[in-house]
Amino acid sequence: MKKNGGSIVAAIVLSVLWLGINYYIYYPALNIQSQEFWCWLLVHSVIISLIFIFTGIVGRSKKEKFTKGIKKNFEYFRYGKGRIQLALLVLIPIFCLLVLFFGNLAGAAIFNAKRYAGLLNVEQRDFVTDIPESENVDNIALMDTNSARVFGDRKIGSLSDVVSQFEVEEEYTQINIDNKPMKVANLQYADFFKYLSNRKEGIPGYVMVNPVDSTAQYIKLEQGMKYVPSGHFNDNIYRYVQMHNPTRIFDGCYFEVNDEGKPCYVCPVLHARVGLFGGMDVKGAVLCDPVNGEMEYYDVADIPAWVDRVFDGELLEDKFNWYGLFSNGYWNSVIGQKGCIQTTDDYGYKTIEDDVWIYTGVTSVTGDASNVGFVMINQRTSEARCYSISGAEEYSAMSSAEGEVQEKNYKASFPSLINVDGTPSYIMVLTDNGGLVKMYAMVNVEQYNLVVTAESQEEVFARYRSMLAKEGINDDTPLDVEEESDRIKEISFTVTDMEYVTMEGETYVYLKDRDGNVYKQKFSDDESVIKISAGDTVFVQYEEKESGIHRIITMEKKSSKSTVKDESI
Repeated sequence: MKKNGGSIVAAIVLSVLWLGINYYIYYPALNIQSQEFWCWLLVHSVIISLIFIFTGIVGRSKKEKFTKGIKKNFEYFRYGKGRIQLALLVLIPIFCLLVLFFGNLAGAAIFNAKRYAGLLNVEQRDFVTDIPESENVDNIALMDTNSARVFGDRKIGSLSDVVSQFEVEEEYTQINIDNKPMKVANLQYADFFKYLSNRKEGIPGYVMVNPVDSTAQYIKLEQGMKYVPSGHFNDNIYRYVQMHNPTRIFDGCYFEVNDEGKPCYVCPVLHARVGLFGGMDVKGAVLCDPVNGEMEYYDVADIPAWVDRVFDGELLEDKFNWYGLFSNGYWNSVIGQKGCIQTTDDYGYKTIEDDVWIYTGVTSVTGDASNVGFVMINQRTSEARCYSISGAEEYSAMSSAEGEVQEKNYKASFPSLINVDGTPSYIMVLTDNGGLVKMYAMVNVEQYNLVVTAESQEEVFARYRSMLAKEGINDDTPLDVEEESDRIKEISFTVTDMEYVTMEGETYVYLKDRDGNVYKQKFSDDESVIKISAGDTVFVQYEEKESGIHRIITMEKKSSKSTVKDESI
């Protein structure tokens, strides 16, 4: 023991130093439900075994030739205490391998199909009843992340005191502020040396992009953010949160702001719900203030209402796919596939009841080009609502919209599902090669050859409603026959009065007939309405409104062949 004592002490010191440095660099969760932890332990148990063997060889080689030192070292591990040490060095990596193998086996879907299917409660809902009719899009994030980056980078590029030191992070988080969708991204240090020169003041602000009206603003903070993803050493938000919560398994840290504009990183905490590693799901979240580093943990049921992203979109899609594939058992998902459904490849966002929900189509596992329904899942609570609506899947609708303007080479964003006069409809934006929004498109879900495009939301809604009226597509809501037939009306009348009213920077034209009925449209959409004056007779197709101020769909002056189209909301 005396002969080997120095070598053992050296091996222990080297092992502790190696583990400490490596843990600081990679900071894995020290949790038995983390496969990353077991893989980390497996690799480093092998390395530590090599350290002990190597230090023993070096220790014995000091007094003897190197080859004899190697021989003596292996002879040491063949007897007595050496054999015990060797057994421990070998058993640890073997134990890690066994844990990984049997842990994954215990959580395999073949043995736990029903448990996987039960990880998400899916409620079947009625589309027309559940989704309010859309007059315009004010709660749908039509702009994709690539387009948001263009606006965010452009905004920061105009700030000379910021652009030289900071950039905008690649990742944008979809959030809801005052029941309106927003995309937010933090700034990041431009490089390591910019971090060193600015770390004392921290990140000065963040970017907020409105995906509805395509505007961006830079929010400057009174006090800079210290703990951010682009920080190094202890200022890195991932390392900071993990090392202060060493046993928790985190699913990243997502930048958000509350309703007052205060920044926060939401760090979801995972746990396995099937076996040792299977069915990873969110059980809570740590909220970290990036300015002062204060943290607080909440269970899922207790997370503040202003938080929007707790469940990642990919995780929610996985949970729905487990539900769709395994509800009738594992072997049915492999052989018969009766009733097996899955989500499409991508998803969008929609604001409902002051929360952000992901939205995606549901199709059969055969992967055809049609949907059997749609699902919306709450990113804060994982509440799932499914709607049985047959029609084209999203990528078919995107191709249809792109085909309408194929000469322009615009690309369609992932569409969102809305209710237009009781008709399930897709709406999306069309962007150029630079990611800028150029046009809007609407596609009928059940008949995706029915497509309209326009340069504004108001115009695309008006054109789409006009198309629905011309195609005779009826509302599927449970209205009585008389109410359903009265949704779109036509009338000829003599204009008794005509007024131009400006509201919020837009000019609207109001026409009045002899009975006092009022019809309106936006003037800027077709200035030829100026040719109409009091005393003219017009033929109008319109949508009746309870307010008594009806929305014009199309209008034609009786004495002229020209048609003036309404583009009002």
